[in-house]
Amino acid sequence: MGSSEKLNEESRIPDDAKKILKSLAAEWSDIADADALQVIPLKGAMTNEVYQIRWLRNSNPDESLPRSRKVLVRIYGAGVEVFFDRENEIRTFEFMSKQRQGPRLLGRFSNGRVEEFIRARTLTAADLRDPEISALIATKMKEFHNLDMPGSKTVVLWDRLRNWLNDAKRLSSPEEAEKFRLNVLEDEISALRKNLSTSNELVGFCHNDLQYGNIMMDEETRLITIIDYEYASYNHVAFDIANHFCEMVADYHTETPHILDYSKYPGLEERKRFLRIYLSGSGNPSDLEVERLLHEVEKYTLASHLHWGLWGIISEHVNKIDFDFMEYARQRFQRYWAVKPQVLEISKSSTNP
Repeated sequence: MGSSEKLNEESRIPDDAKKILKSLAAEWSDIADADALQVIPLKGAMTNEVYQIRWLRNSNPDESLPRSRKVLVRIYGAGVEVFFDRENEIRTFEFMSKQRQGPRLLGRFSNGRVEEFIRARTLTAADLRDPEISALIATKMKEFHNLDMPGSKTVVLWDRLRNWLNDAKRLSSPEEAEKFRLNVLEDEISALRKNLSTSNELVGFCHNDLQYGNIMMDEETRLITIIDYEYASYNHVAFDIANHFCEMVADYHTETPHILDYSKYPGLEERKRFLRIYLSGSGNPSDLEVERLLHEVEKYTLASHLHWGLWGIISEHVNKIDFDFMEYARQRFQRYWAVKPQVLEISKSSTNP
């Protein structure tokens, strides 16, 4: 990286964030120059801008120490508060930190925060299909769902979909509203809620955005850490699992990160294996329990498509990150309409004797 490019990267960090960074670095006796920070943009985030900040250590005879100190700076995307309550997200972040479930909060500035840099690698799209890593994710997801998060334990999915639909209508041109059939989605959401809701559904604290970029793994300990809680809330756990399966069709680190490949959706045996491991966190599940959750999860893929389809439309109008949000939304809605008859028919037949 050339010096002018490096300077340009540093200029993207707000002054109030730099004050926090220099204050942190000043507390570390092994940093020669607190002002000599290196700024490295991290790809794959679509709600915020994320940067790794690094300082070189003084020469140290202890070779076991990393050669640099690192933290993470997260700059909130402009306009994205339409999707979630930022203060709720911060409370979740702090709770997760206290539970040793995620990175520590090191500082807050006007439009972002500084976080501990976890010494683990972010997963890739291919990792989600690795049976060993997938099993670790299933176990971690169960642990996440069992967290007793303070505050309301009301499921927010259906209100969120309606609120996002209203926002999408408000922001869209008449042509966009017609293209995405926004006028019929109110009825779709109501019908879907009636079709999907059952009295014995599992509810837990859900991440709601478990794509590979929000999962980290320590290569030595194989410890999984789930990060980024903007969309986290109490929800139907079947939605969270369904959403994770849907994320297996995406790769946000290609030349066309908005393109989805549904041939990569996990097959039946892959899904059953994941669900069996997930359920084994509460004992030894029966085949019937696995089948029941399997059908619930498949139904909730429809809610996932609506959720992220509406997110894409709104993001096109409020988010400045370089991503083809409208094309992404088109693919999610296209998939919704394509699989809806089949998914609901399967679920209907599975409930009939």
